[in-house]
Amino acid sequence: MGEWVSKEEALAKMQRYCAYQERCHEEVRSKLLNMGVYSDWREEIIVQLIEENFLNEERFARSFARGKFRIKQWGRNRIRQELKKRKISDYCVRKAMEEIEEADYRSTLETALVKKNISLDEEDAYQRKAKLARYAVSRGFESELAWQLINDMDLFPQ
Repeated sequence: MGEWVSKEEALAKMQRYCAYQERCHEEVRSKLLNMGVYSDWREEIIVQLIEENFLNEERFARSFARGKFRIKQWGRNRIRQELKKRKISDYCVRKAMEEIEEADYRSTLETALVKKNISLDEEDAYQRKAKLARYAVSRGFESELAWQLINDMDLFPQ
């Protein structure tokens, strides 16, 4: 368990924690629990962080979606799933999806498929396509989009 802290100390720590990078309500709630803040203080601190704009769930969701797409190249399904795991509202999840441009999304998946295709040893075209589709879905991309791009690919580049 964490050491006992006053409400003011807990608030100051959470302000620093939220200023360092975007956080969701669940992360802050969990951090406060780890610090030993169990009482009504926890919700009061969260309300104050929201009022002072240290904590903003829509901003967190948008930032999370941008980062996971650009850096980890996750698909929308994976990003949605991870946001849901963090108890982000449906509204904020929809707003987060707006951060991903359709052209960038298709291009990212296409690049990933081409790269994966090069690394495959599979001789059978059907098996190769199936492996590429499974790979795309495992990254969180929509199956329909993956198949659309896979069917347009030259599977056996020289």
